Amino acid sequence: MVEVKVWGLALDDKSKVPVVILQEVQGKRRLPIWIGPSEANAIAMEMEGKKFQRPLTHDLLAAILHGLKAIVSRVEITDLRDNTFFARILIERGPEVLAVDARPSDSVALALRMHAPIFVEPRLMAEDFEAALPEQAAKSEEEKAEELRRWIEELNPKDFGKFQM
Repeated sequence: MVEVKVWGLALDDKSKVPVVILQEVQGKRRLPIWIGPSEANAIAMEMEGKKFQRPLTHDLLAAILHGLKAIVSRVEITDLRDNTFFARILIERGPEVLAVDARPSDSVALALRMHAPIFVEPRLMAEDFEAALPEQAAKSEEEKAEELRRWIEELNPKDFGKFQM
């Protein structure tokens, strides 16, 4: 497994769907994963150090794990089947280890809150990131962040049911 970090968030120019981009810690390979708007918002809020007045779902889960004296030891993005990524969250409590099947977007949002490392199956990493996401690769971090921020701010709650993952 390859350890990665969240390199950034972007908005796919064609589909207007948010993308979380993971980059290996010891290299330059990246992995773009298309995610939902609420997960993009949860990741962006944590990356920016912002908190809502009330806990979001990922904050709630982190609080429950802390209350149970459990830790997220790591998140693993393990597979890609039929254009769907698969992940698991490894939770430790004392000598017990629980592997929980989860969406990568939720796994990343939780890993950020729990300060847990994120790992990716090496075969999933893109050698040529610019070919995988050409429109976004040329944009600066500030441009990508501002574009995603504007898109999230303009979301209408009625739009949430329109996305197919």
